[in-house]
Amino acid sequence: MKAWKDLWKLDVEGHDSMLDLHRRLRQEVMDRWKRGVPFADELFDRWERAAFLGFGKETSIYDSSLVLGDVTVGECTWIGPFSILDGTGGLSIGHHCGIGAGVQIYSHDTLHWTLTAGRAGAELSSTAIGDCCYIGPMSMVNPGVTIGDHVVVAGKSLVREDIPPYSIVAGTPARVIGRIEVTDDDEVKFIYA
Repeated sequence: MKAWKDLWKLDVEGHDSMLDLHRRLRQEVMDRWKRGVPFADELFDRWERAAFLGFGKETSIYDSSLVLGDVTVGECTWIGPFSILDGTGGLSIGHHCGIGAGVQIYSHDTLHWTLTAGRAGAELSSTAIGDCCYIGPMSMVNPGVTIGDHVVVAGKSLVREDIPPYSIVAGTPARVIGRIEVTDDDEVKFIYA
């Protein structure tokens, strides 16, 4: 308790048992995987949450991720912590994708609603991420965008337009900087423009 500053919390009824559970789970996660995660991610199972949301088999999503509206996700997809999946206008994500930490994928926009003091409605436009895509950490995908299969989106990119399959994109706004080749023996080649 030497490092504690918010000592008042120790006096709240039930805190002792929660703190004990947290300490045991925190140590177990550290021992098994050398990770320090938020308490909710210590407590809950990422795969169970994905199943509850109706996502595909073996898909996982962190408890810290926000899911809104109609979102479908294929099998074996990893959705990182602190991500936003906005399916207000419809969102589909394929199988075997990696959605990095802090990624935001949108299917609605309230810009006109805001600027007209609510007289204009929200704009809804379905967004789709193909199979076998990697969306790098802290990237954002705008409403209505379709990303083809086998695409790499570099971290911190802003995707405002459709991306063809087997592309490498980067930047704000994202632009194609290369292409992907996957050989018959599963070798992956990155070919830059």
